[in-house]
This record gives sequence, C-alpha cells and structure tokens, in this order.
Amino acid sequence: MEYLQTEIDGVWVIQPKVFEDSRGYFMESFKKDEFEKNIGKVDFIQDNESKSSFGVLRGLHYQKGEYSQAKLVRVIKGRVFDVAVDLRKSSPTFGKYVSIELTEDNKRQFFIPRGFAHGFLVLSEEAIFTYKVDNAYTPSAEESIRFDDPQINVDWPVAPEQILLSEKDKNGKRFCEAFCF
Repeated sequence: MEYLQTEIDGVWVIQPKVFEDSRGYFMESFKKDEFEKNIGKVDFIQDNESKSSFGVLRGLHYQKGEYSQAKLVRVIKGRVFDVAVDLRKSSPTFGKYVSIELTEDNKRQFFIPRGFAHGFLVLSEEAIFTYKVDNAYTPSAEESIRFDDPQINVDWPVAPEQILLSEKDKNGKRFCEAFCF
C-alpha cells in the first residue's frame, strides 16, 4: 500500500496494491502492522457499512471529547466525495477541510484521525460505503455541522437542490455556533 499525507496533518490517503486478472481482483484493504508503521497506532473496534443513493449527503458529523472517533473509510460500490474538516483548535488548519473522491474503481481509502468532522456525498446512482472506527458510537456526544456552512465553504460537486439530507443534518450547527467562542 502507498500512504499519502494530505495537506492537513494526520489525514491520509491510502492507495492499496490491486492485483487484477481475468477472474477479478485481489487486494489487502487493511494490514495492521503496515498501517501502524506509516500512520501510527489506532485500535479499530468496529466496522460499519451504509448504502445510499445519488445526492445523499451524510455529515458533517463528529463526536465530542473522549468519544471522538478516528475513521478509515472506503467505497466498495459506486462513487462518493468524501470530506474531513479539522476541528482541532490548536491546529494551523483548524476549520479547513480536505476532500477526495473515493470509488469502487480507485479503491482508495481515507484515514481521518480523531478531532475531525466527516461527511460524504454520493455521486453515483448508489454507493456502499464502509468504515472502521476506533471508538463506540455515542449518541449523546454526536454533533453535526451544516454541509453548507459558509466558513468551511466545502465545494460540493452537486447542486444544492440535488442534495438529500437527514433531519439531523438539516438541523446541523454552523461552524461558529460550535467553535467560535
């Protein structure tokens, strides 16, 4: 696997080695010792999977404090535009985001450390999105930042009227409501 540091410290793109032939392909999607050598120690405790249709935007979600989660995400079917927003107040990139297109064809993975909000937008007819997390989901610690927050200003590649949000995400906070005090 190739480990590529993004412009935000701690966020990585992982490009697996894919072996293809007439039967299909084989790849290692996670190898603990190699991951820890390149990124550091993370104890993933749970794998999650979601299926969504075109225009579904999930996020920008995060869990507060001790309930924060690191995530290793990838797409096994379809295409998504994936975003990580730096919420670490001491970071020089606080409030900035990094994005990547994850697809079933490029097989890239995106590592998002603790201290980030995360979201993704489905670009294909449907997408199956999987991710590993290093901390349990805790509903009382979960927060959501609006996808269209003007301070973060994510350049989503779909027109706003095509975006489908949950009620929770429609009621997400503005960045400054959560972090500008």
